[in-house]
Amino acid sequence: MQLRIWSILFLCMLSGWVNAQNNDFKIKVFSEHEKEALLGANVLFKDLQKGAITNNEGIATFTGIPSGSHKLMISFLGFETIETTVTINANTVEIIFAMKEAKGELHTVTIEATRSTRDIRRIPTRIEVIGGEELGEKNMMNPTNISMVLRESTGIQMQQTSLSSGNQNIRIQGLDGRYTQLLRDGFPLFGGFSSGLSIMQIPPLDLKQFEIIKGSASTLYGGGAIAGLVNLVSKTPDFEPALDIMLTQTHALGTTANVFYSKRNEKFGVSLYASGNYQKVYDPEDDGFSNLPETTSIAFNPKFYYYPSEETTLWVGLNGTYDDRIGGDVSTIEDGQNGIHQYTEENISKRLSSQIVYTTKLDSARVFTLKNSFSFFDRELNVPDMQFKGKQVNSFSEVTLQHNYDTNDWTLGANLYTTSFDEDESAPLQRDQNDLTFGAFVNSNFDFSDNWILETGLRTDFARGWGVFVLPRVSLLYKNDAGFSSRFGGGLGYKTPDLFTEEAEFINFENILKIDEDVLKAERSYGLNLDFNYKTKIFNETVGFSINQLFYMTAIDNGLLLNINADNLFQYENADGLILTQGAETNIKFSYNHFKWFVNYALIDAKLRYLPGNPRKPLTAKHNAGSVIMYETSTWRLGYETYYTGSQVLSNGTETTDFISMGFLAMRNFEWGGIYANFENFTDRRQSRFSPLVLPPHENPTFPEIYAPTDGFIFSVGIIIKPFGNHSEHHDDD
Repeated sequence: MQLRIWSILFLCMLSGWVNAQNNDFKIKVFSEHEKEALLGANVLFKDLQKGAITNNEGIATFTGIPSGSHKLMISFLGFETIETTVTINANTVEIIFAMKEAKGELHTVTIEATRSTRDIRRIPTRIEVIGGEELGEKNMMNPTNISMVLRESTGIQMQQTSLSSGNQNIRIQGLDGRYTQLLRDGFPLFGGFSSGLSIMQIPPLDLKQFEIIKGSASTLYGGGAIAGLVNLVSKTPDFEPALDIMLTQTHALGTTANVFYSKRNEKFGVSLYASGNYQKVYDPEDDGFSNLPETTSIAFNPKFYYYPSEETTLWVGLNGTYDDRIGGDVSTIEDGQNGIHQYTEENISKRLSSQIVYTTKLDSARVFTLKNSFSFFDRELNVPDMQFKGKQVNSFSEVTLQHNYDTNDWTLGANLYTTSFDEDESAPLQRDQNDLTFGAFVNSNFDFSDNWILETGLRTDFARGWGVFVLPRVSLLYKNDAGFSSRFGGGLGYKTPDLFTEEAEFINFENILKIDEDVLKAERSYGLNLDFNYKTKIFNETVGFSINQLFYMTAIDNGLLLNINADNLFQYENADGLILTQGAETNIKFSYNHFKWFVNYALIDAKLRYLPGNPRKPLTAKHNAGSVIMYETSTWRLGYETYYTGSQVLSNGTETTDFISMGFLAMRNFEWGGIYANFENFTDRRQSRFSPLVLPPHENPTFPEIYAPTDGFIFSVGIIIKPFGNHSEHHDDD
């Protein structure tokens, strides 16, 4: 009898111990005001040092939490941190928390591009944000650079300028790449001499989100943002360590490895990123010329963080890249010159840049920021009988003071931007250029009420040799509690001339005369945009539905043209009339359980008003459309994409054919990471199916303009390893 009693007691103790050690339950986190699930909230059991990140349903799942009382901390950008004690027992299934939005602090999605600390839903400027799962999906489609992310955004075209090198420029709403400002963490480090190579040299794995502003944004960062700006926001370290290892192999013999690590403690933090890519020369037409160049690319980006107090952060970053790409005659690349096998184009570039940012909170309402960057870029372009070689040094310094209150905020600041291009002394045409721009600006947001918010901005730039530019900007937001919002805005912009345009890149900068400040004028612009946004649930609230409709117009005066003179040399001139682009963008989203369907359409009516008959702008499709269907669970991610590109006009007036491309992505998630396969452009749409990519003679070929994909179908497989857990990242869009 006594043995039986002891046996029963032992079994009860054992059962209690098992229950104490293996409780499985969920913590759900949502916003108190809008009752929306918060994706990306950090949930940490402080006494156990065990944490998780909420998924797109706002749920963090835990296993093996012992029964009893535990200290719990829940934090999420833009919300007040929750610190409490919870009691866990064998019957605990789910605990729900509502987070309050922090007043005057960082909000749900911090938008660095506008210098504001508001929730994206309370910013009058229309901003598109790509992050989280969508950015991760695009990383799998193309882990070597950011072109895929940009190319599949509504109203954005990636214009390839060279078949041999693969250089690409971003075009927003039909305007050339030089009218878009490309930033990283608020630093304008790219463009200029690097031209189309910039897009090809930015791997995406260490990026947290993309911020895209379409339309004139020169008031924010100065000249160059006539068409808009793209700000790439880097991941930052958290108390939970992060390690992502991504390996990808394509059937076109392209191999890519990306590694990202980050971790912080109370005083210090670090993030380390490294990327390597090797692409063998690829010729799917078997015409003897490359469609993908032979490429060796290496990038390294460490950042170091110091947190002397809760109010102050100092971080220092370094970035180094080496890129060697050679395309052209495949036989010449593999075996050297022989007979008619002569033509190659090789780009060798090296970049070294530094960034330093100091931010401190002076009091409950004011934030002071000081930042500086320095960038060195060395490029060598070699084609038969011609070399273009030089070095460019850029610097950017900025100081800002933010005043953040409940109903209004102000940002006052000034910046200094310098650029110095030094062409190699052996060049027959010396085209050195040194520019200096000083600017002072003020931006403000004012809440008239819960429904109406006004944003204003004013910048004055002094550009040495080009003059003074006064750039006002205004945006108005109306929103209500029924899911409707509308934004109306406009502003002025400008762009000072430089040598590095798409037309110059296309002819390898050969026989182009130096920029003449005495003859040329700066390009000036004005633009307007109006959008309507509506979000609701339909069919008995089982299907989520949202629609965004944008209308826009941008006009450019004194457009920079590259014309040939009487001496058969190219020189820059100002257009006698406007470049005018106007149109509309439609974005629709449906969501049902694990399914999402995105539909988009872009109308781009870009005209050259300075030419007789106001012809269409070359290489700009008037009609573009897309459809993306996604199925996402904690285990699987499947995506099917279809994109339509309408007919375009070449520079000689020839009209191209329209085409449709399709892609499919499949990923299987595991606790340690995931494996994936991507079928990019599996219908194999490429320009060579419509018109030649290379014209004879073989030893001195001519390359027509590029208006369609050149590489065709690309199949890739890869693996993502996350030793510290397979967590999703927060993202939102507006």
